Amino acid sequence: MGRSPFTLAAAVTAALPGAEVTGARALSADGDGRFDSAVATLADGRELAIRVADDDETSRELAAEALALRALTAGARAMLPFRAPEYIGETRLADAHALVTELLPGFQIEAAMVPAGRGAAESMGAAIAAVHALPTSVVRGAGLTTRSAQESRDELARLVDAAASTGRVPARLTVRWRDAIADDDLWRFESTVVLGGVQSTSFIFRDDPELGPEVTGLVGWHSLAVGDPAIDLSWLSTAPDAADDVHASYARAADRGPDAALVVRARLLAELEFARWLVHGDSLHRPDIVDDAAALLEALADGLHSDDLGVIASRNEGVESALDALDRVPSSAVSGVDTSMQTDAYNPDDLWRDDSDAQSTSDLSETADAAHRLQVGGLETEDLSGVRDQLSEDRGAERRTTGDAHPADTPEKADGSDEGSPEDEAQRAARAALQRWKSSDSE
Repeated sequence: MGRSPFTLAAAVTAALPGAEVTGARALSADGDGRFDSAVATLADGRELAIRVADDDETSRELAAEALALRALTAGARAMLPFRAPEYIGETRLADAHALVTELLPGFQIEAAMVPAGRGAAESMGAAIAAVHALPTSVVRGAGLTTRSAQESRDELARLVDAAASTGRVPARLTVRWRDAIADDDLWRFESTVVLGGVQSTSFIFRDDPELGPEVTGLVGWHSLAVGDPAIDLSWLSTAPDAADDVHASYARAADRGPDAALVVRARLLAELEFARWLVHGDSLHRPDIVDDAAALLEALADGLHSDDLGVIASRNEGVESALDALDRVPSSAVSGVDTSMQTDAYNPDDLWRDDSDAQSTSDLSETADAAHRLQVGGLETEDLSGVRDQLSEDRGAERRTTGDAHPADTPEKADGSDEGSPEDEAQRAARAALQRWKSSDSE
């Protein structure tokens, strides 16, 4: 890893014959060091993102992203109220798989900074609902994964069994999860097209003077599938101010009947990210990961108010009523396994950086790691932010031992000259737009 942006830009000319590259710079986010990545500027003004993977796992991810973006036909894209990146091409860079896609303009909002009310929160809920409203034929026709409600349920049962077999899961969590999986009322849902794990950084915004931050793009499509819609809502406790409004907007925009157990399953899926992290570490024979996951599971178990995940579903009154029961259910969990829809094209650290802040790049990277990786349920009153911070620190340490790519802050021109980063003004504009909107919304 560690190829220069101009080396990576060579992949553009291979994937798009005849393209004239006039500039290259590092992507401001690079998949947490899992990819070498860059932005290439073409003579016609377009900007393309290039990602290169050197191992089997990231190669599979790029291949899946390419397949998903190609599955989004013009007809499917016309049904979405936002843009998805256009697939440009694939190639090999030495022995590595390279994917070239369109780079979407805009800014991101970190989950904890998403404001309540109209604007970003409502736009995010509507965007998720739009993905879920796509015809399942989009996925099936491309040969992508499809799971019925029962298949989703069975998969989670196997995950719980695998985690429990390690002997490192607190008994009350094993019982809690198995009881939820055994509750038929939680699994009466219609499978939909899903992204497979939305994050706050999956959304690309522009500032609308009238409406506030508005979703204009969605990135990270490599887990596109047909499955449980709850998976794309399991990140919402990382957005405590906005969670209710995102859920409410989603419910209004959804083209299906109310799903009384949606919030409960989202919570369950978030908690089971601990289990995925544990099983991942066990399969790699990594005691450090196993110990980390076990500690997180202990913290989760200690913070529970109730062992019954079905307490919300028992009201059977839909999403908004389920949210009324927030104080009756347990505390936030942390996602450890990278099942999220990561994007390498946008960096919330850069977008929200105060230029006068002396915080180091490594500190910012660890903060971004927490924001990107947390997929939590958001149904509890206790704050496990300390657990999230520890996960971020441990995951950052793991990446550093395997070697992170460090994206450049300034673009490189084809003639070798340096120029101030074009992101700087966008960073300031993005921050100012959101702060202005939050201020006006509170008046």
